[in-house]
Amino acid sequence: MTSSFEFWDYFIFIAYAFLILGVGLWVSRDKKGHQKNAEDYFLASKSLPWWAIGASLIAANISAEQFIGMSGSGFAVGLAIASYEWMAAITLLIVGKYFLPIFIEKGLYTIPEFVEKRYSTNLKTILAVFWIALYVFVNLASVLYLGSLALETIMGIPMVYGVIGLSLFAAAYSLYGGLSAVAWTDVIQVIFLVLGGLVTTYLALNTVSDGNGVLAGLQTVYEAVPEKFVMILDESNPEYKNLPGLGVLVGGLWVANLYYWGFNQYIIQRTLAAKSLRESQKGIILAAFLKIVIPVIVVVPGIAAYVMINDAETMNRLGDVALNNAPSLEQADKAYPWLLQFLPTGLKGVAFAALAAAVVSSLASMLNSTSTIFTMDIYRQYINKNASDKTTVRIGRLSAAVALVIACIMAPLLGGIDQAFQFIQEYTGLVSPGILAVFLLGLFWKKTTNKAAIIGALVSIPIALYFKVAQNGWSSSPFFVDVPFMDQMGYTALLTMLVIIALSLFQNKGEEDPKGISLTKGVFNTSPKFNIGAFAAMIIIAAIYAFFWN
Repeated sequence: MTSSFEFWDYFIFIAYAFLILGVGLWVSRDKKGHQKNAEDYFLASKSLPWWAIGASLIAANISAEQFIGMSGSGFAVGLAIASYEWMAAITLLIVGKYFLPIFIEKGLYTIPEFVEKRYSTNLKTILAVFWIALYVFVNLASVLYLGSLALETIMGIPMVYGVIGLSLFAAAYSLYGGLSAVAWTDVIQVIFLVLGGLVTTYLALNTVSDGNGVLAGLQTVYEAVPEKFVMILDESNPEYKNLPGLGVLVGGLWVANLYYWGFNQYIIQRTLAAKSLRESQKGIILAAFLKIVIPVIVVVPGIAAYVMINDAETMNRLGDVALNNAPSLEQADKAYPWLLQFLPTGLKGVAFAALAAAVVSSLASMLNSTSTIFTMDIYRQYINKNASDKTTVRIGRLSAAVALVIACIMAPLLGGIDQAFQFIQEYTGLVSPGILAVFLLGLFWKKTTNKAAIIGALVSIPIALYFKVAQNGWSSSPFFVDVPFMDQMGYTALLTMLVIIALSLFQNKGEEDPKGISLTKGVFNTSPKFNIGAFAAMIIIAAIYAFFWN
């Protein structure tokens, strides 16, 4: 371990760990005379209030991929990467108004369960397998890798031990307590991650301004690298392939956001555990507000780190310690861990606890959702249809443990990737467009048929791979067109929708699918408070983009 961590840093971090474990195990305990059933374990007894839902949504979302990966992208790209966060705020409001009423009305445990109600068991199984593979091999593995990278950079802990330690920490309470333990500890985790993130942002900007404060630091950063504050990149920008100009606002980013916030099990599961639809929607508004704030604590530090690294006077002022694990454009993901070493004693422990909170909360959420999908959509469907509640909960815990072991094996293999946030988006983008096409047409077009949806979901993978192959060096061939991956997602979603529409029309010759969902039942009636909150969020985001348009 490095000498930069002192007694109070260790004390604060250990106190945080005991607090999370204590709260997690306390809320996980079986009530007297009551043994956990499936609803208790997977949906927290449907008892979550709005503020717990909002906090849990953010804790599940903000992980090492944001703190480390998005800070790295801020270092390499700039504020444009914040488009993911600000557009997510609008997406959350869309989900709360149009999707949640249907999901809650149907009494769902899992998103694949909706597929079964709308289409068929076969399609549900296909998508369940997609999701489990994605969670284990991309999401869980990458979060473990990035969290371990931070431990290695800050404290000198070898990556293998970091992977094992983080996985055991998350498993200690989430495997036993289920969603209830995850959601209630997330409330504490959010406090730590926001506080720690603000501390790091303050440190970075104050250092850049040579102790003259945050506002002076922000002005210094803007004057030093105004190009890092451009929100709409042009084709001459080397990062255009990751954020393709106006295509971000009107193209593939909507595919990523609608899929992630609307049809992603480990996100949507906490909204299904709400006391009521109204509580769930209020939680969505809280999460949308926090998404507007998040770039301040995950992107701005990365930009500030870029200025510090490229300013000789600042580097001299920081001394030799500044050369330890210094980030570069080739290793941008080191930006956030590098900043933490300059925090004073005590605050360093708070910031590191925030980073750990982000990693552990996301791990716990992904584990719980992976086990939910496997248990409810595969085990109870094909292996033991009459499983008791006790058996169901036991299988949920066992499947989460197996998923964690696989992710632990995969995590070190990701070593060497640059801008891990972009890596996650690209590989999620192979499956998300097809899944989104199936859901959107299933929700909004009653003529969509089961066979067309199955074929569309399967065809979407080779369509996505076609664009991926073109991006990786085949663009010289007339049969391959090299386009940014965000545009790839948009094109894949549109082409998949065309396939599904054509097959549906050919199959049913204009007849409506009997399982089609009517959108005129009044389930979208929402309170004036929700509509006011949605309008305010959209105005704020529009103002941000207008200010940084350049």
